Amino acid sequence: MRTRRGAILGVGAGLWVLAACAPPRAAAPVPRTAEVRALWVVRSTLADPDSARAMVRRAAEAGFNTLIVQVRGRGDAYYRSRWEPPPPALTGRHHYDPLERTIREAHRRGLRVHAWINTELVANADTLPQDSAHFVYRRPDLLAVPRPLAHELYGADPRDPHYLQALAEYARANRDHVEGLYTSPAAPEVKEHIYSVWIDLVERYELDGLHFDYVRYPAPDYDYSRVALERFRDWLVPTLPDSVRARFEGVEPADPLVYSDSFPNAWDRFRRLQITELVERIYYGVKQRNPRLVVSAAVFGDAENAYASRFQDWRDWLRRGILDVACPMAYTDSTELFRERIRTAVETAGGARVWAGIGAYKNTVEGTVEQIGVARGLGAAGVVLFSYDFMARHEGMRPGESYLLAVRDRAFP
Repeated sequence: MRTRRGAILGVGAGLWVLAACAPPRAAAPVPRTAEVRALWVVRSTLADPDSARAMVRRAAEAGFNTLIVQVRGRGDAYYRSRWEPPPPALTGRHHYDPLERTIREAHRRGLRVHAWINTELVANADTLPQDSAHFVYRRPDLLAVPRPLAHELYGADPRDPHYLQALAEYARANRDHVEGLYTSPAAPEVKEHIYSVWIDLVERYELDGLHFDYVRYPAPDYDYSRVALERFRDWLVPTLPDSVRARFEGVEPADPLVYSDSFPNAWDRFRRLQITELVERIYYGVKQRNPRLVVSAAVFGDAENAYASRFQDWRDWLRRGILDVACPMAYTDSTELFRERIRTAVETAGGARVWAGIGAYKNTVEGTVEQIGVARGLGAAGVVLFSYDFMARHEGMRPGESYLLAVRDRAFP
């Protein structure tokens, strides 16, 4: 967060089923009745039934009305999935469904629940998945590849352990901008798998919404996997004049990057299109099955960076109506920078379609409350705080006061 039927996996359905005492500088004004007051809840909180139950209770007591709970963290399932394995944290808890329990407890208290789905990010680089049924082991050929490894891995056998090892080592060495292993957004099988994961949740749980995260490329030097480069060639070549096409005939076997390097603008456009196509297909698939569900996305607060470097054109998604709500992750302790990023989102599609993402972990209670007030002043329909897990562990403005209740008392009168 900071800053998926299944022929692809070749796995039988049986496996997959299986918050100082001084008042804040700028007290947030009294909110509109329909204001969304949401918390991002990291998956570790859901792993234990008592922890999940306490989370719902504390969120309700603190005045929040919406929980965005992480149910797919790294290509795994904190629910009963048809398509993906459970995480090690749920080992031995065969009768416990974290999502079902959270929904039941939350609805009983009048809170809404949105399933938070990490989309393209499927594994940490430091600790690879333990389950042999995990995506990274079953289809390593469909993982995103960084440009520095493109030539080495283009002709390599993805089943060779070195292939996966090379991707993990690169991610570890570049952890400042790469969170782990990503799937290839251009691969049709990846798109189908992600779609199946979403629809499975829609059809089997009484959710109030679903939430994209990591619906993007990790960095501008990804994805140079064989499948992505070949799909780009097939997409590009028919649009080229015959004379231009002829110049490239026979070159690709010697240089698989010839098209991506020769047509950089088209290459960026192609990568952006892969993410947008996925969002669009999922959006309409969800709405066809349940029109009342809210489809939202955690997006880069810097819209230009999202567009140019992550190929995440969320402003276009809002303009085209293939996303109900954008949650710009405007994680900063600078009120002015926060204001600038939320204003951009509101001006793009109207405040009714923006929930301002606030990085509570970067702020004091005072700063968080001030940013809630800024979001309201700009007309955002709500706020989402990252994260419950941080706020539950930290004190507010007075010794012994919880961060959660401190925010409630100052922002949610």
